[in-house]
Amino acid sequence: MSQSISFIYKDGNRTKKIALEDAAPPLAVSEFIWIDLQDPTEADFSVLQEKFNLHNLAVEDAMSVSQVPKLDLYNDQIFLVIKSANLKNDCIVYSDMSVFLSKKYIIVTRHGDYPDYHDYCLRLDNGPSSFRQGPDYILHAIMDFIIDSYLPVLQMMEDTVLGLEQQMLEAFLSRDQITRIFRIRREAILFQRVLGKMSEVTGKLVHLQVPCVAAEVKPYISDVLDHVLRQEVLVSSLIEIIKSVFEASTLLEQQRQGVITRRLAAWAGILAVPTAIAGIYGMNFQNMPETRTNSGYFVVLIVMATICILLYFRFKKIGWL
Repeated sequence: MSQSISFIYKDGNRTKKIALEDAAPPLAVSEFIWIDLQDPTEADFSVLQEKFNLHNLAVEDAMSVSQVPKLDLYNDQIFLVIKSANLKNDCIVYSDMSVFLSKKYIIVTRHGDYPDYHDYCLRLDNGPSSFRQGPDYILHAIMDFIIDSYLPVLQMMEDTVLGLEQQMLEAFLSRDQITRIFRIRREAILFQRVLGKMSEVTGKLVHLQVPCVAAEVKPYISDVLDHVLRQEVLVSSLIEIIKSVFEASTLLEQQRQGVITRRLAAWAGILAVPTAIAGIYGMNFQNMPETRTNSGYFVVLIVMATICILLYFRFKKIGWL
């Protein structure tokens, strides 16, 4: 079931709340309407399309829940799709937000979960009236909220990766930990693509002559663009950290295997000496004069022990033991 909120603003101040069925473009010069719908139905879109003359293609895109961030122009209206992101169990869950914007109204339709969105709208409504001078100011504020919500997602992912990196330095990574790193890497790459699209949309609002977006608002949207670009750098750094974890894990595993191999080789070399000597004297040939000496047994033991001790200290010195 959809939830809708509709307010009329005049000179930056809210004048009244109206039902969706009664919403229509305001006639006064300094008025505009802000409509917000959570999980709108087809009936809701039918009402909006009839009253605000929304383009069919824009309505069709707004009804879909799998759109990429984009900006489309329809005469004196613009249509935007932006995405929010929330991290749940190492997976980023995206929610679509569609915005219809003209000089007289801003219509926001949302699908999915938007934590703290209503609190933010309340703070915006109680803030300076300069941020409610027109629909384009509201658009800037909403985009700023969405982009800023990306930062905690990146920070949580980075903390997880750094924690796994620390565990990797202390011991071998388990299969579950390696699978988790691969999952985070995949999510980071997908997030990088979303940020790229969001950067493209925001850049168009800043650099192009877009209807409904006043020149006075563009510096604010430019600030949002800076946030997007910084987060693109952050997610790129996160992907590089994940790559370095894989590389370091491989090198450490090879190093640990090398240490084990050298130890086994050193002990095999030490044990080969008494094995070889015992093998020679265990052949029981008749004309082996050494086997008939009274002290031969003790001499052989002393020779075995001496060579083994020398080999042990030699391997110890070169770091094999």
